Amino acid sequence: MLEISDLTFRFGPRPLFENANAFIAEGWKVGLVGRNGTGKSTLLTLIRDEVGKANASIRIRRGARMGFVAQEAPQVETPLLDLVMAADEEMTSLLKEAETAEDPQRIADIHMRLAEIDGYSGEARASAIMVGLGFEQEDLRRPAREFSGGWRMRAALAGVLFSAPDLLILDEPTNYLDLEGAAWLEEYLRDYPHTVICVSHDREMLNRSVTHILALDDKKLEVFVGGYDAYLKKKAERMALAAGMKAKQDAQKAHLQKFIDRFRAKASKAAQAQSRIKQLEKMQDIAVPLEERTIPFHFDNPVELASPLVVLDEADCGYIVGKPVLKRVSLRLDHDDRIVIIGPNGQGKTTLVKSIAARLALLNGKRVASGKAVMGYFSQDQLDELRAGETVLEHVRDLEPDWAPPKLRSLAARMGFGVEKIDTKVEKLSGGEKVRLLLGLMAHRKPHVLILDEPTSHLDIDSREALIHAINGYEGAVLLITHDIYLAEACADRLWLVYHGRARQYDGDLEDYRKLVAAADRPADEGDKPSSMAAAVQADAKPKHSKYTLTRKLEAAEKEIEQANQALARIDAALADPDLFTKDQKRGESLLKERSHAATALAKAEASWLEASEALEGA
Repeated sequence: MLEISDLTFRFGPRPLFENANAFIAEGWKVGLVGRNGTGKSTLLTLIRDEVGKANASIRIRRGARMGFVAQEAPQVETPLLDLVMAADEEMTSLLKEAETAEDPQRIADIHMRLAEIDGYSGEARASAIMVGLGFEQEDLRRPAREFSGGWRMRAALAGVLFSAPDLLILDEPTNYLDLEGAAWLEEYLRDYPHTVICVSHDREMLNRSVTHILALDDKKLEVFVGGYDAYLKKKAERMALAAGMKAKQDAQKAHLQKFIDRFRAKASKAAQAQSRIKQLEKMQDIAVPLEERTIPFHFDNPVELASPLVVLDEADCGYIVGKPVLKRVSLRLDHDDRIVIIGPNGQGKTTLVKSIAARLALLNGKRVASGKAVMGYFSQDQLDELRAGETVLEHVRDLEPDWAPPKLRSLAARMGFGVEKIDTKVEKLSGGEKVRLLLGLMAHRKPHVLILDEPTSHLDIDSREALIHAINGYEGAVLLITHDIYLAEACADRLWLVYHGRARQYDGDLEDYRKLVAAADRPADEGDKPSSMAAAVQADAKPKHSKYTLTRKLEAAEKEIEQANQALARIDAALADPDLFTKDQKRGESLLKERSHAATALAKAEASWLEASEALEGA
């Protein structure tokens, strides 16, 4: 399907590709990976622009159709569904011609071709794709101009998926999708009948949806079989093999050099020494690829505060009085919580975290927070708050205006901005560098709560891994909104679900939620009960206890058992005095009553522990 031969390309003075080669066969689902700035998006542009040119380094199968996602759907009066369907130019043209054609033979040809390309089901297929990407049925007929840039971007993605090109090329398709949309896209790409090349930093998507990895490293391209984890394993094996061969070669060189140094001056051994010198010179040095260092993130641990840090009690959250986005929210955040907030886009996840962070006043109800609790809030919207024309150092100086320049530079370096970047104006930074700066500025205050709203959209896979390490090493509370399944699973202890105007704890894990979403999207088989996500997530007839709640109950019971045992030991030690009742009868009687209470408390705690333990095993 696609062949790249001896591709060499420079961006200004910087080489991105040097004699790069790769072959992609028909039907492969390929994940293109590499560090930020190595040239992944440039390669996609070259595929689009170079194909068909004489003597081009990039060639595709003759007659194959390529499909790219446009920047976004235009702001026009045309209904969104019609824009998506227009992406299939042949089908659109045939349907239009069918309305006016008069020649019977041409009419027959049109309808025969429409049947071949499944044109009659076009509207149903386009609707299914758009709903899968998060649109509601009532949205499909609305004019495109009524939607934000993010939703028009989804419509552009829907258009290229609907056109079903022979070579589908996607650049970070999950950036504008929620967990539900990303899960749907994974399954769609896995079942796509043609070839796919997808740039993505979503590790789970690269594991679930692709058959091959195309790695861009050191200006070269190489294809690996399997998903991202298989690629990492193969890469590690190669590095280990190269390191072993290098060590063996170094030992051989040392042995030859030792012989040369010892016998070079001896006439009887001169010929042998010269032979070894030539042997040494002919040896090709084995190069061990160097792992590029990923700059870590740092979240300093706050001073521990008593729980709860924040409580919302019967809170209505929203922006317009009388029109709450979320109603009667009752949630509690403790100092050691790790919570991922799930739910489709547009349901109010950001509204919830803004209310918790006190960036949005409640419409009704109570917000109770520890007076000493510091909130750290990050959102993609804050990228626009960086002041154009000012440098990284000027933004860092806002934190500590009285610090000397060397100390400020040291602080910036800790955030990941060394000498070469500290005087860079923020508009010249990459998306990932802007995220790093905002996270560093937020973390300097040592917040007790980290609220991270889609922090990974501009980060490559290695930077996402570094963020996971920083979050897991941080000892405060974490609230996370993300479409990155790998990040969520690595950091979350429990889930909050925001859906249909409600926010509540979700009983289950992310895999349970993915199955729920898939079941809600899948048509019911004959005889099956219809699957409804709304019914499933809002069913309160039989309330369940989450693993988190049961674990807390178990820990509380264990603490009560320990306290009761300690009390019994103390009382029994006192009662062991044979002269106790002679010396102080009232104290002896009081101790007997205390022992009875302690024994009762111990029995209750043990019963509670047993109940929670059995429930946890069942969960």
